[in-house]
Amino acid sequence: MPPRELPQQMGARRIDRPVPLRERVYQAMQELIISRQLAPGQHLVESELAEMLGVSRQPIREALQLLNTAGWVDLQPGYGAFVHAPAPEEVDQLLAVRAVLESESARLASTLVDTEGVDRLRKLCAEGEAALDEDNTEGMVAANAELHRTVTELSGNKVLMDFVAQIDSRVQWYFTPIAHVRGHESWREHAELVDAIERGDTEGAGRIMREHTERTRRAYQKQVEEGPEEEPQPQVRSRRRRTAR
Repeated sequence: MPPRELPQQMGARRIDRPVPLRERVYQAMQELIISRQLAPGQHLVESELAEMLGVSRQPIREALQLLNTAGWVDLQPGYGAFVHAPAPEEVDQLLAVRAVLESESARLASTLVDTEGVDRLRKLCAEGEAALDEDNTEGMVAANAELHRTVTELSGNKVLMDFVAQIDSRVQWYFTPIAHVRGHESWREHAELVDAIERGDTEGAGRIMREHTERTRRAYQKQVEEGPEEEPQPQVRSRRRRTAR
């Protein structure tokens, strides 16, 4: 017997489920971590997070588990949850992979010159420069992320887009503390990249992107070595256990 087909009217029975609260809390906390409002090494207290986000402690607890699985939070038995503090080699490896992926994205984008896409890139450059002049770190990081994302989209390679999307939020996290350090130099490099893409210079576009991402990687390394920012580190002794007398 031929397989029976499902009645078309069954499609009307599909149920749209709202996003679970724990996932909304997860997204909110991830954004706070990326923006460094929750700094690497910071102790995360459930009651404080619940009050700040206007939810109960249960979705906070569930979100912390999800964040731990994704590598954004470290759970230390007996002491609680801490924002993950990435080791230098962890950042270095991810940014090295990013350089490979995005230099190929830029090269491919230059083979598919798209006037509308180039206009989008120039607009993002202008937005990034304006955010820098306004001392708007969040705006700079957002414009930078969107520009790199757009270059990958213009490559026309869906596999590259998937891979870049997987590391996008991490790159934003690492870029946030050096957005001002890279400053106007970063946006000049972006402008040079857009020029190369517009004129179809495949070799130049790939090289400029590779050098651009390498400078960002070195800037992060230098910041870590010099330690210009005082970011709290996990202090597991801050919550002492009671000992029997």
